[in-house]
Amino acid sequence: MKDEQLDNTVITLHLQKKWSIRRISRELRISRKRIRRILVSNSVLRDTTPEGEITLKKRRPSKLDPYKEFIAELLEKYNNITGQRVYEHLKEKGFNGEITIVRDYLKSIRGVVSKIPVRMVETDPGRLGAFDWSDYNITFTSTGKSEQVTFFSYILCYSRRQYIDMVDDKKQQTLFRELIAAFIYMDGVPRENKGDNQKACVDRWEIGLPVFNRKYLEFATWYRFRPITITPRRPQENLKVERPFWYFEQSFLNGRTFRDRDDVKEQLRKWLTEVNDVRKHGTTKRRPIDMYIEEHPFLQPLPANHFDTSLLIHKVVNQESCIYWKGYQYVVPGKYMFELCPVRITEDHMVIYSPAGEQIACHPLAEKSRKERYVGVHQKPLKKPELVIADVISRLESFSPEMSEYIEQVKRHKPNSWRHHLRCLLALKVNYRVEDILVAVRRAWQYKVFESGAIERFLENNSEPRYSIKLSFKTKKQ
Repeated sequence: MKDEQLDNTVITLHLQKKWSIRRISRELRISRKRIRRILVSNSVLRDTTPEGEITLKKRRPSKLDPYKEFIAELLEKYNNITGQRVYEHLKEKGFNGEITIVRDYLKSIRGVVSKIPVRMVETDPGRLGAFDWSDYNITFTSTGKSEQVTFFSYILCYSRRQYIDMVDDKKQQTLFRELIAAFIYMDGVPRENKGDNQKACVDRWEIGLPVFNRKYLEFATWYRFRPITITPRRPQENLKVERPFWYFEQSFLNGRTFRDRDDVKEQLRKWLTEVNDVRKHGTTKRRPIDMYIEEHPFLQPLPANHFDTSLLIHKVVNQESCIYWKGYQYVVPGKYMFELCPVRITEDHMVIYSPAGEQIACHPLAEKSRKERYVGVHQKPLKKPELVIADVISRLESFSPEMSEYIEQVKRHKPNSWRHHLRCLLALKVNYRVEDILVAVRRAWQYKVFESGAIERFLENNSEPRYSIKLSFKTKKQ
């Protein structure tokens, strides 16, 4: 008869107090063989449970067994062959089974890997926000034509309150403007914001870490949040903003008609507050607006001044006394011809400054359908629109001290047309670097050439226009 008390004493003394079998035998007055049987029996019962063993299925013969070598030859010859084509080949060989077992066998030998499970992680209030874009085709009733429309979405990951707006493009300026609008809509900024690997945010990945765009980092510093992004080819990491797009499609885009883009924006604003904010969320089981009330105190306050999203560039005023931008000419006062001027381009305006930093013009950006080429009041040219020759000489001499002597040579060799040649030489500054013009002038002086046309042809053949790279001479073979 089994003695449970004795078994427990033997196990305790041997495993916990580390007594030897000989000592246990001497103290309890039982044989060493019995002690070994107790220890072995306990180990067997603990480590191997009969009920836990799984009985392997007996492999039954399959109708595909005679054809498996033939299938292997097909896969080796056509690695992308479909199950349907394999089934057709087998039918020609006399196979009388169904296509299902063919597909199952192909799936097993091709080693289809199952997807990685997705785990949703809830965040603390005020900690994380996420943003993304999505494109849809919408047919407008005013024109009857289908157009591609892009929507920007921003969501607070704790409360699930969402901001959505329709945008014209996915540029960095647009992203910044929409993020600012979202922060204003939420009346605060989370401590972290997550996006995907779009070029507006991430330049590249190095050693497994993202290298964020400098302008985006400047924007993040302004609003004091830490930028984070998803791992490439892992959109599951951004499901809290990806999944709401499905609800947006089903609840807003589905079953509605839109007259035009303005009608979309008007209906969207109403839908966000009257439907999206007050619905019962599938995961939290609460209304987003109620959870937002809890989250709002944890959001960072907005700054007194928002980030400047305008584009700042430098453009040369051309011979028409205009700044050229996206197919349109923006008028500038004539005295700034051929000057390099700072230009600030906002969402709807262009502001032009003098080289000294004074504002000299401000124009609304031209509409896409605008037919008039000029923006602003373009003054009619005078009978003699040329610049004062003294001003021309002064600007040329500012290039380099050596220009003074070249100007004297032009006057000497071109007594009747030297003014024309000097004005044309100054006009080259619109398309070419000053350094390249000086190289061309030295070359012309070397060969006793004093015509502006020859210098311009030399620049066309040996330099890159628009300040791209420095001038480089062509070889004789070229």
